[in-house]
Amino acid sequence: MIKRLTALLAALTLTAAACGGTDGASNAAIGPDGKVDLSKVTLRIGDQKGASIQALLAAAGQLGGTQYKISWSLFTSGPPILEAINAGAVDFGAVGNTPPVFAAAARSRIVIVGATEQRLDGQAVVVPAGSPLRSPTELRGRKVAVAKGSSAHYHLLTVLQKNELSFKDIQPQFLQPADALAALTERRVDAWAVWEPYTAQAEHQAKARVLADGNGYTNGYGFQVTSRKALDDRARRAALADFLNRYRRAQLWVNGHQKEWAALWSKETGLPVPVAELAVRRRLARIIKIDDAVVTEEQRVADAFSAAGVLPGRVRFADYFDRRFNDSVQ
Repeated sequence: MIKRLTALLAALTLTAAACGGTDGASNAAIGPDGKVDLSKVTLRIGDQKGASIQALLAAAGQLGGTQYKISWSLFTSGPPILEAINAGAVDFGAVGNTPPVFAAAARSRIVIVGATEQRLDGQAVVVPAGSPLRSPTELRGRKVAVAKGSSAHYHLLTVLQKNELSFKDIQPQFLQPADALAALTERRVDAWAVWEPYTAQAEHQAKARVLADGNGYTNGYGFQVTSRKALDDRARRAALADFLNRYRRAQLWVNGHQKEWAALWSKETGLPVPVAELAVRRRLARIIKIDDAVVTEEQRVADAFSAAGVLPGRVRFADYFDRRFNDSVQ
């Protein structure tokens, strides 16, 4: 993790410089009277390939009219978004239930400020067409693709544990979604643990079959994450609060405009419309407050990885939540 973070810092130095340092932006945005001038703030958003927050907010009518500026950076999955947040190159990102656990174990200065809960149908372990595997118990000795530190990583762990297996009983192949899809299609792996829209894409493109979805195994939490430094910056905190509310409204908009969003999402990502429609149905979410139940469940995720020997020591995950934005959850 440290080596990856060092490399990321070097790679994103120019990006951070182009967006302006947080301290300079904050100082310029606070007037002599103490009032915040959001027009002098640039909020840096980490977007995820296949998730497309930018396109979602635009479709829901939530992207226009911001007093602050927004810059966007695209990442392959949740873990590198959180590395960028810790590095100070990104102010906000939306990730699944597991990336924050790995970031916390690495002592990253991330803070979870919002939460959603999605359906679990699209969180799945899939096998290629014609696979002889019919039960998770048959994963023993098999090559299973998964993005390390992703929500699929925890789902895979729970599937294995509930079927009296462990990571030592399989051959994990740590691959990002694009590489994993190719490996599944070419049958270089026996199974793939993944999330939407990649589950629907695998079913459509590789005729994959779901071996186990998330129901009865994992939770459907998604988290909106920032950094402690961004929260401590009064001007940036005000912009974050506004952006988080826009993100929440966009998430709720999808629930009532599924086909409309699927059509737009299809154009944005290149996914076939039927794939986008299926993925949208499986990704429907509700906005939830960060409460004791959420914290307890995520502590369970962290403890499971520690017990499995994937993470060193125990993570006190309650330290990585900030509940100040709960009041805007309806």
